[in-house]
Amino acid sequence: MSKLKATIRQGKQTRSSLNKVRNEGKIPAVVYGYGAKNTSVKVEEVDFIKVIREVGRNGVIELEVGSNTVKVMVSDYQINPIKNKITHIDFLAINMKAELTVDVVVNLVGEAEGAKEGGVVQQPLFQLSVTATPDDIPENIEVDVTELNIGDTITVGDLKADKAYTINNEDDEAIVSVVPPTVEEEPEEEGEEAVEGEEAEGTEVAEGEEEAAEGEEKSEEKAE
Repeated sequence: MSKLKATIRQGKQTRSSLNKVRNEGKIPAVVYGYGAKNTSVKVEEVDFIKVIREVGRNGVIELEVGSNTVKVMVSDYQINPIKNKITHIDFLAINMKAELTVDVVVNLVGEAEGAKEGGVVQQPLFQLSVTATPDDIPENIEVDVTELNIGDTITVGDLKADKAYTINNEDDEAIVSVVPPTVEEEPEEEGEEAVEGEEAEGTEVAEGEEEAAEGEEKSEEKAE
């Protein structure tokens, strides 16, 4: 379990005061939840990123707030999409003996047999809803696709066995499948279309000439 130090933010929290915190290389945050009153804090951006890399998105952090240490998880965070920087964090104080429900990322492992034969690996489900005590929440859930052939599917039900956590998704939800490759119809060559067009055109001309000749013969018969 990694530790992170937080400093209590004093005074009224205005937009300018929050921007000042960010310009100092810190991230504004709030702590709330089990056994903790809502407290506005700030943490060093560099330290927070380091800790998250160590424990993962759903990891437990020992947050030092003044003279107190609170076990927390990152409940939510906001990012500035332009600067690609975290602008605010919600720390949820937790009871280590109580179960929590969180979303856990699904990672595919290995190369499917079907993919080697030209099949396409499709992953419709990238996260699973998991319920567990904080210590038993996995950082991610790995799904081995090595033995999947074309037409095979791994569903949520295939993963529900001997786990320290509960997966809340429906059993029949597909996590990953290997489908046949898409075969595109080859377009007709322009040369063939041109030849067919010329043949049709030639037929129309020939028919026109025959009709004209018949007309001339009838005119001559009437004249006689």
